[in-house]
Order: sequence, then structure tokens, then C-alpha cells
Amino acid sequence: MRAILSIIFNILLFVWTALVSIGGAPVLLGPWYWAMNAQNFWAWGLGVMIKYLLGITYEVRGLEHVPEGACIIAAKHQSTWDTILPHAFLKNPAWVLKKELHQIPFVGWFYMRQGSIPVDRKGGSKAMRYMLGRAKAAKELGRPIIIFPEGTRAALDAEPDYQPGVAGLYKQLKLPVVPMALNSGLYWGRRQTIKKPGKIIVEFLPPIEAGLDRRAFMQALETAVEDGTNRLVAEGRAAE
Repeated sequence: MRAILSIIFNILLFVWTALVSIGGAPVLLGPWYWAMNAQNFWAWGLGVMIKYLLGITYEVRGLEHVPEGACIIAAKHQSTWDTILPHAFLKNPAWVLKKELHQIPFVGWFYMRQGSIPVDRKGGSKAMRYMLGRAKAAKELGRPIIIFPEGTRAALDAEPDYQPGVAGLYKQLKLPVVPMALNSGLYWGRRQTIKKPGKIIVEFLPPIEAGLDRRAFMQALETAVEDGTNRLVAEGRAAE
């Protein structure tokens, strides 16, 4: 039964995404927050499906650590879930995404219009200036900027592989960085078609204030995210 429900959800994921993206295309002609509202609606619909079809709920801890206004959220990334449900508990997030995602018709256009930040590792200094320009625009609007420091989804218990991009944003934007730990991979693993019912826990940890040098910052970030994630994974396993 779990496999059947997972397959139904996977189909509905594509159908719902197409309906919202194509049907909502006119909002792309409006201000950025119209596209943001459409994405929030898309995430809300998927959240309903995730809860009632897959039996996956969630709990958020530590929201008091997320400051009012602009900040950088540096999140562990174990699952597609991590790109959907943050819309439910963060206000108008600006996502740092691979530039290839921005090139997907309709879906990518929504991300671009709402102010997400493309990463082009091969684009050189011009691409870096463009990325920083969009990040500074999100900062000026007081939006949280979400980045996955490892750049891609990590398997459960895999060795961490943090990339330098988050340190560049930290240095240039001079914003606090809030580490975000989670255990979503227990229930919706990387490249796994079949999902498991359970409760995903997300935890925001005390912010790392601006001003550290690169080495100290990266060490503090990796320690906070990895220790927090390992603790949440152990908690989830103990509850199974």
C-alpha cells in the first residue's frame, strides 16, 4: 500500500506542479510577491498531499532563532521535502538554486520572478556578480535567503561535503547565518520512490553572527548543522 500511495503522490506532484505553473503564468507579469504567493499555494497543496497520502507530518523547533528581516538560512538537504515545506514556516524565502533549475519552463520562471538566486559554478566572475546582486536585492527586501551548503541532497549518514558558496554570501551580505538541521531523509530519502510515514523534525539553531573569518565560520556552521542533524536522525530512529 505504501508503494501505491507513493506512486500516486509522485504523479500528483507533477500534475499539481504543471497546473499551478501553467495556470498561474499570468502572475509572472506582476510584482515578485505574486510569483511568491503562487509558490506558497503550490507548496500548500503539496503539503496536504504529503500529510494525507504519505502520512508524513512535521515539527519545527527553534523558530525563535530566526531573526526578523533578512538572514541566511543554511540548511541540511536530505530530501525534496526540504524545498517544499519551508514555505509553510518561513516568510517569502529566496532560494539559492542551481542555474539549471531556472531554465525549466514555467517552474524556473516562477523561481526567477520571485527573486531566487542562481548559482553557476562555471560562470566565472560575471555569474558571481549576478548572484550577489540578486542576493543583495533579497536582503534589501528583508527576506530570508535559504542555501544548502552542500549544494545537493545528502544521503543519510553520508560524510558532509560543504561548499564555499555559503561563506561567500556570509562575507558579502554581512548577515547572521541560522543553521537548520533536519531528519527528512528518514522518510523521504534521496532518489527513493517509496516514502515512509513519520514525523520530520526541523530545527533552527542559534545564529552565527556576521564577522567571523572564513575558516572559523565554516567550522562553526558544519559543526552546528551536522551535530543537530545527527541528533534529530537518532531521535527519529528511536521513535520508529
